Amino acid sequence: MAAARGGLVTDRYDRRVTDTSTARPRSGRLPRSARKAQLLEVALEVFVEQGYHAASMDEIAERAGVSKPVLYQHFPGKLDLYLALLESSCDTVVAGVREALASTTDNRRRVRATIELWYDYVAGQGAAFRLVFESDLTNDPAVRAQLDRVTAESAAAIAEVIGEDTGLAEDAAHLLAVGLVGLGHVSARNWLDTRSSVSREDAVQLIAGLAWRGIGGFPKPSSPDPT
Repeated sequence: MAAARGGLVTDRYDRRVTDTSTARPRSGRLPRSARKAQLLEVALEVFVEQGYHAASMDEIAERAGVSKPVLYQHFPGKLDLYLALLESSCDTVVAGVREALASTTDNRRRVRATIELWYDYVAGQGAAFRLVFESDLTNDPAVRAQLDRVTAESAAAIAEVIGEDTGLAEDAAHLLAVGLVGLGHVSARNWLDTRSSVSREDAVQLIAGLAWRGIGGFPKPSSPDPT
């Protein structure tokens, strides 16, 4: 069941469905970084609500309480604005993967923390997650590059840990890391899209257990073969 929160209607996965708020009043002068952050926040609302193609710079400026020239000072066009949002979201995911890996030295817990990152992200972002990672602009080279960067940089961070702990060759460690990224990303997307009856906690437990049973089969060089 949807619930209103701060002028925004959300569903049980915290999906941003419909903005029920009115346009923000014209805002005063802000530092450039603060203004840019504000514009990105408003743009995300509009893109989520309307989709990329239907969203307009006019409405984004109106909701942000700024003139169109101010908006264009920060973002020359709608695609530039979308790419800035995409880059920010990709940075958030990659930073989350690195933080999960650094959160413990226990590899089983690392696997769980990494899987949990994906589920927390999709549960918290909802429609915004789909706007970014299931964009209808994936044929645009700049958009595709950002999406590919999420997999590449996440996998690189995981591969470094796998390589250190198993002694596997770089390419082999990277392939395993890409598999783990896909397992977390794809399963989390499916969980969200199907509105699975499995709770987030149980979903994380299931997928983390599956991932650990696979990657845990590769012993550290100093450890005896578990078979």
